[in-house]
Amino acid sequence: MNYIRHLNGAFDKFYADKRLNTSHISLYMALFQFWNLNRFPEEFYIDRQEVMRLAKIGSLTTYHNCIKHLNKWKYIKYMPSHNPYKGSKIKMFNFGTSSKQVVNEYETSSKQAANNFKTSTEQALVCNTNINKHIENINKTKLPKNEFEVIDFFKKKKWPVHEAKKFYNHYQGIGWKIGGKIKIEEWEATASNWILKAKEFETKDAASQKKDNLRTTKNKDYGQPL
Repeated sequence: MNYIRHLNGAFDKFYADKRLNTSHISLYMALFQFWNLNRFPEEFYIDRQEVMRLAKIGSLTTYHNCIKHLNKWKYIKYMPSHNPYKGSKIKMFNFGTSSKQVVNEYETSSKQAANNFKTSTEQALVCNTNINKHIENINKTKLPKNEFEVIDFFKKKKWPVHEAKKFYNHYQGIGWKIGGKIKIEEWEATASNWILKAKEFETKDAASQKKDNLRTTKNKDYGQPL
């Protein structure tokens, strides 16, 4: 099926049909998306709650009225199951070429047409997969779950627990931002930098104490002449 041709044909029907409102169109597009995700079968099952959520329809009355209208006006074929454990069945009509069903059309078409069908459906599915992966990457947290995770990390680096607590309390208090502005993307890298800086401070303190000891002595005899 040609994805673009079908949608163009559907929107031509929407434009000419004065009976439709925004809820009808939103519901149809939600059903089309589930049809797409199921690889455009002749019939497929739906979950009412998922369809309502995608169509942004909050009223059961509105949903039932709209889906019955779409069935009556020949946009879809609605086959309710009346079984709470089994979803209703939907049959979509192809508006891209003719009123025949997509599967029947491509069973009688040439090999090239079948390849085009496969390519178009795969492209649609790949697009949805990429969107889902992008959302997952956005939602994936890169901050520590709690203080104990930070302590475990510092222990692996052979650093004391109190240093881990200092690190956690510091960044927890400023909202896990560097300089109060830039959000931390990878807390373990920030913790490693914290450890490196702590090592530098220890080295400087040790060198400073050694230098002071060379200049002065703690055991002085003030009875000796200058």
